[in-house]
Amino acid sequence: MATAICFILGARRPSAMGAPAPSAEDEKAKIEYELRGKTLKVYLYVLKQGKPVGVREVQRELGFSSPSVAYHHIEKLTRLGIIEQDSMGNYLLTKKVDPGILQAFVNVGKFSLPRLGFYAVFFTSVAAAYVIEDFTFLDLYALVGTVGGAAAFWFEAARLWRRKPF
Repeated sequence: MATAICFILGARRPSAMGAPAPSAEDEKAKIEYELRGKTLKVYLYVLKQGKPVGVREVQRELGFSSPSVAYHHIEKLTRLGIIEQDSMGNYLLTKKVDPGILQAFVNVGKFSLPRLGFYAVFFTSVAAAYVIEDFTFLDLYALVGTVGGAAAFWFEAARLWRRKPF
């Protein structure tokens, strides 16, 4: 009985090494949780600029009510290790992250396009090539499959574009 009590009490004691270091999954989950709303807008603005930005510039460009609002979100990104301050007092991107909402988009230069748009273009071109190649003998199933696939991908790409966070 005494052994069982010692075992239970021993299990409750913290280890001498301290708490385990957070895993990469925990860090990613924390970043995804913090990177929402206005903080996400600030991150996307800094990402798109590709150069150091100041607090007032962020405030003016994103329409925040005061520089302190912009500074709050910049500091949140700094604490997450995503941006850092340079010697001139401006902030620049140090780590690109891919939060859940942005995984549906592809960056092409300074543009962010819905990933499903590429599939929509592919299915549209396959459907057009099929109709142009053999207009006299069209298989109904093939035509419905390609046109239906293209329509579904165009619909989803347009829906993503309307909900884009930037």
